[in-house]
Amino acid sequence: MPDSPAAPAPAEPRANGTLSAAISNAVVGLLHDYTGRGPTRARTTIGADTIVVTLRDSLTKAERTLADRGQSTEVLAMRRAFQETMRVDLVAAVEGLTGRTVEAFLSDNLHDPDVAVEIFLMAPLDGQGRRERAMGDGQTLPEA
Repeated sequence: MPDSPAAPAPAEPRANGTLSAAISNAVVGLLHDYTGRGPTRARTTIGADTIVVTLRDSLTKAERTLADRGQSTEVLAMRRAFQETMRVDLVAAVEGLTGRTVEAFLSDNLHDPDVAVEIFLMAPLDGQGRRERAMGDGQTLPEA
Protein backbone atom coordinates (compact mmCIF):
# COMPACT_ATOMS: atom_id res chain seq x y z
CA MET A 1 0.00 0.00 0.00
CA PRO A 2 1.45 3.44 -0.89
CA ASP A 3 2.75 5.60 1.95
CA SER A 4 0.60 8.55 0.85
CA PRO A 5 -2.67 8.75 -1.05
CA ALA A 6 -2.30 9.34 -4.77
CA ALA A 7 -4.54 11.44 -6.96
CA PRO A 8 -6.78 9.52 -9.37
CA ALA A 9 -4.66 8.34 -12.26
CA PRO A 10 -5.20 6.85 -15.69
CA ALA A 11 -5.42 3.06 -16.11
CA GLU A 12 -1.70 2.39 -16.63
CA PRO A 13 -0.45 3.90 -13.32
CA ARG A 14 -3.25 2.11 -11.43
CA ALA A 15 -2.09 -1.12 -13.07
CA ASN A 16 1.43 -0.32 -11.83
CA GLY A 17 0.02 0.19 -8.32
CA THR A 18 -1.58 -3.24 -8.47
CA LEU A 19 1.67 -4.70 -9.82
CA SER A 20 3.64 -2.97 -7.06
CA ALA A 21 1.39 -4.47 -4.41
CA ALA A 22 1.63 -7.93 -5.98
CA ILE A 23 5.44 -7.76 -6.06
CA SER A 24 5.57 -6.52 -2.45
CA ASN A 25 3.27 -9.37 -1.36
CA ALA A 26 5.34 -11.96 -3.23
CA VAL A 27 8.64 -10.78 -1.71
CA VAL A 28 7.16 -10.57 1.80
CA GLY A 29 5.66 -14.05 1.40
CA LEU A 30 8.96 -15.55 0.28
CA LEU A 31 10.83 -13.91 3.16
CA HIS A 32 8.25 -15.30 5.58
CA ASP A 33 8.56 -18.77 4.05
CA TYR A 34 12.36 -18.75 4.25
CA THR A 35 12.93 -17.01 7.61
CA GLY A 36 9.71 -17.65 9.54
CA ARG A 37 8.90 -13.94 9.66
CA GLY A 38 8.24 -11.38 6.98
CA PRO A 39 8.79 -7.63 7.18
CA THR A 40 6.00 -5.48 8.61
CA ARG A 41 6.34 -2.89 5.83
CA ALA A 42 7.16 -3.25 2.15
CA ARG A 43 7.04 -0.80 -0.71
CA THR A 44 7.77 -1.54 -4.36
CA THR A 45 8.83 1.18 -6.77
CA ILE A 46 8.71 0.39 -10.48
CA GLY A 47 10.79 2.24 -13.04
CA ALA A 48 11.26 1.60 -16.74
CA ASP A 49 13.88 -1.12 -16.22
CA THR A 50 14.26 -1.23 -12.43
CA ILE A 51 12.10 -2.59 -9.64
CA VAL A 52 13.09 -1.76 -6.07
CA VAL A 53 11.43 -3.42 -3.09
CA THR A 54 12.14 -1.67 0.22
CA LEU A 55 11.48 -3.80 3.31
CA ARG A 56 11.35 -2.56 6.89
CA ASP A 57 11.26 -4.42 10.19
CA SER A 58 12.20 -7.79 8.73
CA LEU A 59 14.70 -9.17 11.24
CA THR A 60 13.54 -11.94 13.54
CA LYS A 61 13.60 -11.45 17.31
CA ALA A 62 16.69 -13.68 17.50
CA GLU A 63 18.46 -11.64 14.80
CA ARG A 64 17.61 -8.35 16.54
CA THR A 65 18.90 -9.72 19.85
CA LEU A 66 22.17 -10.84 18.27
CA ALA A 67 22.62 -7.52 16.44
CA ASP A 68 21.88 -5.53 19.60
CA ARG A 69 24.58 -7.52 21.42
CA GLY A 70 27.33 -6.89 18.93
CA GLN A 71 26.76 -9.68 16.42
CA SER A 72 25.43 -7.53 13.55
CA THR A 73 28.10 -8.75 11.13
CA GLU A 74 26.97 -12.34 11.63
CA VAL A 75 23.29 -11.40 11.32
CA LEU A 76 23.89 -9.54 8.07
CA ALA A 77 25.98 -12.44 6.72
CA MET A 78 23.13 -14.82 7.49
CA ARG A 79 20.64 -12.49 5.77
CA ARG A 80 22.88 -12.37 2.69
CA ALA A 81 22.92 -16.18 2.68
CA PHE A 82 19.11 -16.22 2.80
CA GLN A 83 18.91 -13.70 -0.04
CA GLU A 84 21.30 -15.75 -2.17
CA THR A 85 19.26 -18.88 -1.42
CA MET A 86 15.99 -17.08 -2.27
CA ARG A 87 17.38 -15.51 -5.46
CA VAL A 88 15.82 -18.02 -7.87
CA ASP A 89 12.39 -17.77 -6.22
CA LEU A 90 12.48 -13.97 -5.99
CA VAL A 91 13.49 -13.61 -9.65
CA ALA A 92 10.85 -16.15 -10.74
CA ALA A 93 8.15 -14.25 -8.82
CA VAL A 94 9.05 -10.90 -10.38
CA GLU A 95 9.36 -12.37 -13.86
CA GLY A 96 6.02 -14.13 -13.48
CA LEU A 97 4.25 -10.98 -12.31
CA THR A 98 5.82 -8.60 -14.83
CA GLY A 99 6.15 -10.84 -17.87
CA ARG A 100 9.70 -9.51 -18.26
CA THR A 101 13.15 -11.01 -17.79
CA VAL A 102 15.21 -10.05 -14.75
CA GLU A 103 18.71 -9.27 -16.02
CA ALA A 104 20.28 -8.84 -12.56
CA PHE A 105 19.23 -9.14 -8.92
CA LEU A 106 20.89 -7.21 -6.10
CA SER A 107 20.06 -7.32 -2.42
CA ASP A 108 21.29 -5.78 0.82
CA ASN A 109 20.34 -5.34 4.48
CA LEU A 110 21.05 -3.10 7.43
CA HIS A 111 20.26 -3.89 11.04
CA ASP A 112 20.04 -0.28 12.28
CA PRO A 113 17.70 0.80 10.89
CA ASP A 114 16.16 -2.61 10.16
CA VAL A 115 15.81 -2.14 6.41
CA ALA A 116 16.48 -4.25 3.33
CA VAL A 117 16.28 -3.68 -0.40
CA GLU A 118 15.70 -6.12 -3.21
CA ILE A 119 16.60 -4.63 -6.60
CA PHE A 120 15.61 -6.21 -9.87
CA LEU A 121 17.21 -4.85 -13.05
CA MET A 122 14.97 -5.81 -15.94
CA ALA A 123 16.14 -6.62 -19.44
CA PRO A 124 15.52 -3.37 -21.35
CA LEU A 125 12.65 -2.98 -23.78
CA ASP A 126 12.90 -1.01 -26.99
CA GLY A 127 10.10 1.31 -28.12
CA GLN A 128 8.09 -1.62 -29.52
CA GLY A 129 8.33 -3.79 -26.40
CA ARG A 130 11.21 -5.94 -27.66
CA ARG A 131 14.10 -6.85 -25.43
CA GLU A 132 17.39 -5.26 -26.37
CA ARG A 133 20.91 -6.51 -25.86
CA ALA A 134 23.59 -4.17 -24.68
CA MET A 135 26.64 -3.30 -26.75
CA GLY A 136 29.94 -2.42 -25.09
CA ASP A 137 29.55 1.33 -25.58
CA GLY A 138 26.16 1.68 -23.91
CA GLN A 139 24.18 1.41 -27.14
CA THR A 140 21.61 -1.30 -27.61
CA LEU A 141 20.47 -3.42 -30.50
CA PRO A 142 17.17 -5.31 -30.79
CA GLU A 143 17.63 -9.01 -30.02
CA ALA A 144 17.17 -11.31 -32.99
